[in-house]
Amino acid sequence: MPRTRPPHRHKKRPRARRGQSQHAREAGMPRLDLKGDSRARKKIGKAFESLVALQARLRAPNGCPWDREQTHDSLRTYLVEETYEVLDALDSGDPRKFADELGDLLLQIVFHSELAAEAGKFDIADVIERIYTKMVRRHPHVFGSVRADTSAEVLKNWEQLKSEERAIEQRSNEQRPNDAENAKNKDVQTAAKAAKASILDAVPRSLPALLEAHQLTRRAANVGFDWPEVNGIFEKLTEEAGELKELLPPGESCSQGAKSPRRGEIEEEVGDLLFVGVNLARFLGFDAEIALKRANRKFAGRFREMERIAASRGQALSGLSAAELDSLWNEVKGGDAQKRAGKQGSPSEKRWHNR
Repeated sequence: MPRTRPPHRHKKRPRARRGQSQHAREAGMPRLDLKGDSRARKKIGKAFESLVALQARLRAPNGCPWDREQTHDSLRTYLVEETYEVLDALDSGDPRKFADELGDLLLQIVFHSELAAEAGKFDIADVIERIYTKMVRRHPHVFGSVRADTSAEVLKNWEQLKSEERAIEQRSNEQRPNDAENAKNKDVQTAAKAAKASILDAVPRSLPALLEAHQLTRRAANVGFDWPEVNGIFEKLTEEAGELKELLPPGESCSQGAKSPRRGEIEEEVGDLLFVGVNLARFLGFDAEIALKRANRKFAGRFREMERIAASRGQALSGLSAAELDSLWNEVKGGDAQKRAGKQGSPSEKRWHNR
């Protein structure tokens, strides 16, 4: 989505739809400023209404052509993009950037809700009501009589409640009249009726593989299916690596694995190895996707430094031997280690810790 847009000029004021705020009835949207008035800062609801009205204004007949062309499907890319930009901003440690990217992500939610409202399906109030009700319902240890003294107990109750909700929703779907849409999905509903609900049903198969693996193992762990301690996962990692090695003929180039007659088995073992790696990250309290993203950035940074050093010496990486490339890599890696050590031991750092 464009970050900035030129101001919109209109010859007449559009007729406001029912439910729109006074802001949306105006031809020009007022500037939202919560900094000057301490009382206004507390009126989060008003600020949110202004954002909703702003998006409705952009979708109005005399609004922005780009916004008016968008659909749920066309916004898919932006939803994923904004999510990753939020993660990047979080990693940057810059609170202003973090707030800015959270705003972009919030706008995506408002945008999709506006599209749904135009289609008569739901609006942003329904979205808020559903998550509010869900959070109250899934915290019976706070708002009810259920007792949960640890996070593990909370997560276990959470998964049980989700399973019950899915069962109720399934029964509700079965009781609905067979309209055109239900008739179209009759085969799917029949299959769902025959199968017992699983706590893994809520994990979308469209997720990226690393995230899907994280969600699958997390949900299984929430009901007690988990390793008792981390050494078991390391042993499993060694086991899977050994099984993969057994499938690779000795002396073959690494690139030959995909051409092997046992290609399917090799691919399966590679997947098993990756799955265990994701499970290890999850067990240790990390998200494998985020951890791998950081490793990617670290590798890219070091490789670019290798290119820079080689160029300063009048060399090209493609002209270096494997031993020379390894030596250059270790040189860059050693430089990174020295920078980290210097940062940890800098006078400013010591002064800060001594406060």
